[in-house]
Amino acid sequence: MTHVASDAARVAPTTFAGMALISADDVARTTSVAAAVDALEAALRGGLDPERDAPRSRLSTGTGELLIMPSTLGTHSGIKVLSSTPGNRDLPLIQGAFLLFEGPGQRPAAVVDGIALTNLRTPAVSALAVRHLAAEDGRPERLTVFGTGPQARAHALAMLQVRDIADVSLVGRTPQSLERLAEEIARTGTPVRTYLSEEAAGAVTDADIICCCTSSPTPLFDGALVKDGAVVVAMGSHFPDTREVDDVLISRSTVVVESRASTLREAGDVVLPIASGVLREEELLTLHGVVTGRAVPVGPGPRVFKGTGMPWEDLVVATAVHRAAGGTPAAPSSRTGDSRDAS
Repeated sequence: MTHVASDAARVAPTTFAGMALISADDVARTTSVAAAVDALEAALRGGLDPERDAPRSRLSTGTGELLIMPSTLGTHSGIKVLSSTPGNRDLPLIQGAFLLFEGPGQRPAAVVDGIALTNLRTPAVSALAVRHLAAEDGRPERLTVFGTGPQARAHALAMLQVRDIADVSLVGRTPQSLERLAEEIARTGTPVRTYLSEEAAGAVTDADIICCCTSSPTPLFDGALVKDGAVVVAMGSHFPDTREVDDVLISRSTVVVESRASTLREAGDVVLPIASGVLREEELLTLHGVVTGRAVPVGPGPRVFKGTGMPWEDLVVATAVHRAAGGTPAAPSSRTGDSRDAS
């Protein structure tokens, strides 16, 4: 499928000091999920090695933490800085920005809204995994999404854009949050069913794609219920001692990860099964290997993709967004600063 930007999408964003300021509206206006998926796939096929990506670092603050995610690829480099503030009520839990540098001179080229970027690249990575792991038998797929927050919404809408979805099942903790998300998805014309968390089994057994997008520290459902050939995306857990899927599912599944190094640092969905002996590190397949055809064939059981989010993904998608939003902005002022004066 070819994705052509509209005339409106070619309107250049605001600039400041020679940098494009790319808002959440700019991200949504210029770059589809499908375009982000294609950019990620092209980067992996072009030689990007996620195992060489810089690790995400965390800095504790007075009310939460800062997450710092740098990466470099070719003539582009960038860094995403996010604040995570668990006590926020009137403000989002996660806030931040991505700073993109380009060219051999490493010129600051753009500042991209960090939340909009995250809410685009995360489901795009998941959709890329589904593209290569799902059984392509020509029939519409049944989608189940656990969670009702921003990533659950983003994953549901993303899968509707890039997959042939027959219906959507939503699983959440409260009727109110389920209803809000169900109403939005229903506006796409797709049938929607809702389940409270204790009713999750009804949403799992017939699902072809299951997206786990929660902050739950413990498994969301019995892994024995997942049918062979189904794809489970587990992206909500980012700590080595928390998980969304159980040992039963992992023991039955082909497990695909963003990178072995990042997964073993951060992903309880993989770290805990390895510790309990139901999974061996050498059994892990990487998304790079699956996309490029270098991995061993996917097995007949369920397929689990574990994602925690990596800096290279932000860089690739931010670069695609910058290009779609108008590319290189106006040249900066001839007045230049001396790095020795920077504080």
